[in-house]
Amino acid sequence: MNQTTAAAALALALGTAMTLAAIPASTADTGAQEKCLGVALQAKHDCQAGPDTSRAGSATQDDQGHADEWPRTLEAALAAKGPGYRPRTEHLLPDGRPRFTNRLILEDSPYLLQHAHNPVDWYPWGAEAFARARREGKLVFLSIGYSTCHWCHVMERESFEDLNIARQLNEHYIAIKVDREVHSDIDQVYMIAAELLTGGGGWPLSSILTPEGETIVAGTYFPPAEFADLLQRAQALWRQRPEDLRAQARQVASAVARALAAESQAAELGDAVIAQAVVDLLAHHDELQGGFDRIPKFPQEPRLGLLLDQALRQDDRQALAAAVFTLKAMARGGIHDQVGGGFHRYATDFEWLVPHFEKMLYNQAQLARLYLAAWRLTGDPGLARVARSTLDFVLRDLTSPEGGFYSATDADSEGEEGRFFLWTPAQIKAALDPRDADLALALYGVTQSGNFEGRNILSLPEAHETFAAAQGLALDQWWPQVDRINQALYQHREARPHPHRDEKILTAWNGMMIAALAETGDALHEPRYLAAAERAAELLWAKVRTRPGELKRVYLEGRAAQPGLLEDYAFLGEGLVALYDATGHPGWLERARELADALGSRFADPTGGGLFMGEAATDTPLMARPKDVSDGAMPSGTSAALHLLAALARRGDDLTYGERAKALVASVSGQVRGLPTAYPTLLVALNRLRHGETGPRQYAARGAARVEALLLPQGPDAATLVLDLALSPGWHLNADRPLQDYLIPTRVRLAGDTPGWRLGEARYPPPEVLKLGFQHEPLAVYQGQVRIEAALERTADPDGRAHPWLPLELRLQACNDALCLPPETLVLQVPITGQ
Repeated sequence: MNQTTAAAALALALGTAMTLAAIPASTADTGAQEKCLGVALQAKHDCQAGPDTSRAGSATQDDQGHADEWPRTLEAALAAKGPGYRPRTEHLLPDGRPRFTNRLILEDSPYLLQHAHNPVDWYPWGAEAFARARREGKLVFLSIGYSTCHWCHVMERESFEDLNIARQLNEHYIAIKVDREVHSDIDQVYMIAAELLTGGGGWPLSSILTPEGETIVAGTYFPPAEFADLLQRAQALWRQRPEDLRAQARQVASAVARALAAESQAAELGDAVIAQAVVDLLAHHDELQGGFDRIPKFPQEPRLGLLLDQALRQDDRQALAAAVFTLKAMARGGIHDQVGGGFHRYATDFEWLVPHFEKMLYNQAQLARLYLAAWRLTGDPGLARVARSTLDFVLRDLTSPEGGFYSATDADSEGEEGRFFLWTPAQIKAALDPRDADLALALYGVTQSGNFEGRNILSLPEAHETFAAAQGLALDQWWPQVDRINQALYQHREARPHPHRDEKILTAWNGMMIAALAETGDALHEPRYLAAAERAAELLWAKVRTRPGELKRVYLEGRAAQPGLLEDYAFLGEGLVALYDATGHPGWLERARELADALGSRFADPTGGGLFMGEAATDTPLMARPKDVSDGAMPSGTSAALHLLAALARRGDDLTYGERAKALVASVSGQVRGLPTAYPTLLVALNRLRHGETGPRQYAARGAARVEALLLPQGPDAATLVLDLALSPGWHLNADRPLQDYLIPTRVRLAGDTPGWRLGEARYPPPEVLKLGFQHEPLAVYQGQVRIEAALERTADPDGRAHPWLPLELRLQACNDALCLPPETLVLQVPITGQ
């Protein structure tokens, strides 16, 4: 970012036309050329600049005494470094001693010590610096970085070692240097200001402040010519119109205070709240039949989602066991359509046997994702089969000719509840050959008396694994027989009068199904699922998006109607993000951003915070404008919005998505703390916001690095780990062996305790050794497409603790031509077992 961009962003943020660029460069005071540089410790120098030697005649005798002592203090600190000390500066005397030493020599921060011999008269963060700024009426230049920050070093060499720029800073500013790793609280405050002003941030963080410490203008790395120009113009404007700048800075400070208040409230929802919610859910888990209710029993997908997320992130075996037990119990029950796939809305008994026979699209979308997640955590192929059959039902029976997804099928047919789904032994025998009929009768527990009004709801009294073993069959031999039986029963059932089908296409529910199809197609390598997701997304974009940033809620018979609700924007946005993840096509991400950007203008509560369910009514006397915060049969619109914002925060460089997500959390934090089990999807989204994504594909460098991991089997006990990184143009990573010790290398290893597996030495590609235009020394970097490989071997696992997925840790640091982002550590979960 250059100073004109920063100034324009400041003007835009504060609603004023005043910019630093408006002040002619010729108005700058050139007296800086006559001032000293830092503190020169050699015998011959023009001046000695102690902490307060330029007080314009205000120095007292004590002050003067302090100033006289100051060079000796610095000389003593330098001498204490010992004979092996090598000053980090290009300004050296013939004997190798530094020409300049400033008060940072007294600090213990490695980052500050790196700047101890700049000609800039640096202060550490503290009251002394601001007292001098107020006393002398000077602006403050605040530079924040850390010791391994590449672009911090570039700006040091180009600007802070430059004698002319140092004169500008020493004459007209009080310069403060901060180590963000030591003072992360200070960094947070001024980073928020930079993000509010410019929409981005990073390190080095370069800010110009009032003497009261309020931000006027902020940016990151500045090339030396632009930095010098910015300093000159800002100082001239400060001399001519100080109260105008102060007024602007106060507005920035107020905005930062509001943002910090939101973060403070959001911070109340820590990991402990999530852990307690899981404990409470487990306390209500039905250990005999699964689920959380007595009767009727609903799937409670949001609760299961939280348990599975906690199992993956925290290796919570109890949460995993409860969720998988419930999912398997449902899959065996009559709530699961054993013949046609998909799930009914809920069960009316303890055992998941007798459903309310209605089938809802939103149940299918949620449950397909849950069974997929459970498969990833366990490697159980039966769970993947349930995910497939659920989606197959939707594609076959709930898909419109245009590719959208219908809302539901009814419970009744022929005037009776469930009639379409019920069977007698005679009907089974009529549909199948004798051998398969006998298998089906035994498999599904079909009896002459029936289990529902004289007929049979098909269920699995025994799990497939148990039944197949009793038949002397391995599962891979058993599944084709089951598929053959079910296909014949389905064809026979199709001849019956069907329940009514609700053929309206709801935007929110379609968004949920798009996400389920995209994720499952990606994970299970099913192109038809992905194609169906893309087709539905294109339909919605063409039909319910009536203009940019505006959705309708319903599409029926070629017409879109009703203003979209919060959940329509949020769930469709989530589906588009899932498509971007699965395909890598940036157009899907751009569409998701458009919908996320519309949330604020259409649903934001400007007084109470948070998001309303719908837009403000202009023609109906609505008594209150509700918000959708707690989960029900579906995740709330608020939690879906939080998921969308958290996802976008990881996939691009627009930092406002993360700030909006934090503000949304803050707006509901009090409610969530009161009863966290009512907000499970929001808690999962909070995990996503704070701790990042899960799975074998993740993003780094604000979306500029896409990371994907997979295992290529090399036999039953070995595999090759392949880690592919795709970097956007203009970005690079440090190589695994960078040429400079202070740079963070790219490294891969197993994360934490990983029983049952051993990762061999990683094979990194040869780096590119570049000498960039702004860089005096060469860099060893990775750019573009990068592949890292390593051998994986199975080891002894006597306690049976090995996961069917590999927790992989990738450490990296990304840079572009303006800044280096802080080092990042991604933890990927790579499936080991097949489908």
